[in-house]
Amino acid sequence: MAIEIDRQLFLQGLEKALVEKDRAFKLGSDLAQQGIKRIFFVGCGAPNREMGIIKYWMDRDAKTLENHLYFPAEFINQVPAKLGADSLVILASHSGTTPEIIQATEFLKSYKCKVTAVTQFEDSPLAKAVPGTFIYGKSEQGYYAKFIIIMALVAGVMKKVEEWKLADSVLSGLGALPAVLVDTAEFNEKRATDEARLYKDDDFMMILGSGPTSSNAYVFGVCVLMEMQWMHTFTGEAAEFFHGPFEVLDQNTPVVVFLGEDPSRPIGERVIRFCKKYTERLIVYDSKDFEMKGITPEARAIFAPFVLEAAISRVSEHLAVWHNHPLSTRRYMWKFEY
Repeated sequence: MAIEIDRQLFLQGLEKALVEKDRAFKLGSDLAQQGIKRIFFVGCGAPNREMGIIKYWMDRDAKTLENHLYFPAEFINQVPAKLGADSLVILASHSGTTPEIIQATEFLKSYKCKVTAVTQFEDSPLAKAVPGTFIYGKSEQGYYAKFIIIMALVAGVMKKVEEWKLADSVLSGLGALPAVLVDTAEFNEKRATDEARLYKDDDFMMILGSGPTSSNAYVFGVCVLMEMQWMHTFTGEAAEFFHGPFEVLDQNTPVVVFLGEDPSRPIGERVIRFCKKYTERLIVYDSKDFEMKGITPEARAIFAPFVLEAAISRVSEHLAVWHNHPLSTRRYMWKFEY
């Protein structure tokens, strides 16, 4: 049997993140008054992708504040010319031990920029290297915990620098988010059970999203199915689907498309229209199908990718059972030098 949803444990896993969000929002406001002109988001894998969701909204709404997203290895090797005293660098790692992130903390010592970090444990190498690191404690919900803290931090900056109209709605939505996520997982349980059974024998899937939901495609396809289930996937942007990838599609190709409520939605809808004609195995996850109680209508689009993640995560749990392959199993990660 798949791991059952433990509502209390889920909510407990985000309690410290909710406490930290208020400190993060204040820090963002304080840093804005210190002349921050650009933010560098730095992280590997899933942390990189969730910060990419935040970047999407900054790209859309920020008129003066710059932002840049990096994998830490690229960040260190590129040495961005704009990195300086008017920069804020946000480092994120669930374990706090990611080698490239720790290397980034050393790299940043020669710069006068502001640096903050988000991780799980206060005794981790990352927390020790960055004073004032935001700690959300032992949690199986690190993906959501990091978002709650980093989004609050950025909202604090955006409210001061850009007079961001969504800042207050976002902050209140972050408080409601843990209950929304577990509600979503429970709501989607039957569907997820059925879908895992239908797709358990596939060794290839196409997974697509547009705008911020392209991060859903990456996390589900790369961080879960490839890393945790050793499945082959094509994970891509819906905007690129018709520039090569759609040529491998046939009636038996499993396709997952994530739809949000942001301006990129029509791009995903175009992919869905095409797939309905040429494959019998299309799955659509649409954030409009989920209630998001406590999140204001104008903020739904910002939270949609995380609600979709909560929904699709139940498919992962059931696939792990069918495959007799726990999500914690790895072939190389943490076992060999690489």
